[in-house]
Amino acid sequence: MATHKNTIHIPFLLEKKDVVLVKPAKPTPSEVLSFSTIDTDPNLEIICQTIYAYKAKRFSSSDDNGHALASSNGKTHDLDSCDPANVIRDALSRVLVYYYPLAGKLKKHSDGELRLNCNAAGVPFLVATANCELSSLGYLDGITVELAKPFVFDWPGDGGDGRHPLVLQVTKFSCGGFTIGMGISHSVCDGFGAAQFFRALAELASGKREPPVKPVWERERLVGTPSKTPFQIPIDKASLATSPHLPPTEIVHDCFYVNSESTKRLKTTLMKQCGDEAPKEGFTTIEALGAYVWRSRFRALELNSDGTTLFTMTVGYRRLLNPPLPDGYYGNAFGAAHATIMGKDLNEGPLSRVSKLIKEGKKIACSSDYIWNSIDMLESMRRQNIKFETNDATLVLTDWRRLGLVEEVDFGWKGPVNMIPVPWNMFGYVGLCIFTSPSSLDPAMKGGVRVLVSLPAAAIPKFKEEMNALSLGDDKALA
Repeated sequence: MATHKNTIHIPFLLEKKDVVLVKPAKPTPSEVLSFSTIDTDPNLEIICQTIYAYKAKRFSSSDDNGHALASSNGKTHDLDSCDPANVIRDALSRVLVYYYPLAGKLKKHSDGELRLNCNAAGVPFLVATANCELSSLGYLDGITVELAKPFVFDWPGDGGDGRHPLVLQVTKFSCGGFTIGMGISHSVCDGFGAAQFFRALAELASGKREPPVKPVWERERLVGTPSKTPFQIPIDKASLATSPHLPPTEIVHDCFYVNSESTKRLKTTLMKQCGDEAPKEGFTTIEALGAYVWRSRFRALELNSDGTTLFTMTVGYRRLLNPPLPDGYYGNAFGAAHATIMGKDLNEGPLSRVSKLIKEGKKIACSSDYIWNSIDMLESMRRQNIKFETNDATLVLTDWRRLGLVEEVDFGWKGPVNMIPVPWNMFGYVGLCIFTSPSSLDPAMKGGVRVLVSLPAAAIPKFKEEMNALSLGDDKALA
């Protein structure tokens, strides 16, 4: 079933302490680092914010003075070690010995080049206390953007020496639960790289002396060669579909829940539509649900049927390159797979055809020639100061479900029960759609998908209607 949960609107008070700069626990190299071609994509010059929710850690006993606590496994903890903020701050200082670039400053220089000054300036770290239980906020499941924002913070660059590539906020709740709000520069790392750093932070917080996977910079591996001919935009912008709802007067950030049963039924319906031409390997969730979301968005935005629509999805390069990137590489290592279709065909044609187009686009994007041509194209665009921009007709889909952002980040309080991204303006708010794993506290959503979208307020009712149709279970609704 596809559902849309009621939004949580619970007022609470948040007391924030002063921001402190957490520096590496040991001396680190002082150097200036350059970036790869992908890192320097202007669309990545943003801070991506995510929030992780952790339930309270239960201890069996404490002494009258609170100096020691015994956990369920019999180990004794002093008071500081039971405070998540102290544990995480200590782990942060130690993990920065390995990820020392994240303690530096990011700056675009007069020559237009983005560089990272590894000067051990430190990571802005903030501790906050909320006067409510985390459960009262549903462990952030269904929370509004307005309520989520206080659990992360922006830290502007000071002076002319650039900005911090990483900030962290730990918010403690009256129940003993807590959240970690992380803001990290997309120029420095992609989702895989951010997950790698966060896992390393968790590993040190849970008792390991060093991260099992050592970070690797080596951004020169993904530097392209600019083409000698001027770059040409591959799509005729005049032919792209447009929406009467864009540009929007009001944007709504919303989340829709698609359980595994609905996804399985959708895939089965698509295979039946294909008949004898059904792909032997079937359809993946991205291919099936991505096609459905693409069409739903088209209908919600009321795009014109005689215009072209574009579907773009991220494709990871780490294991596609020969030789593959080394374990520990945490820079941006992804590109885009594309599919295009006329609006009328998207709206009225069989959905299985749309899924096939996405599958074909993925296959093409995984070839070595395509990857390096894309990187070379990006380098040409960068040098000509051309930025790839989306418009009304473009959907950019990124899938976070396999990044290890939830299952593998145990700070000693077990893994987070929920993780949510805070919407950011990448390719335009309305162009971006994110698939994430659902909260682990909802057993009915095991194996399901959360679909995060940002749309004009006027388009939300129709998009909601389309997503709810997934729960009907008849071929007509999914055709």
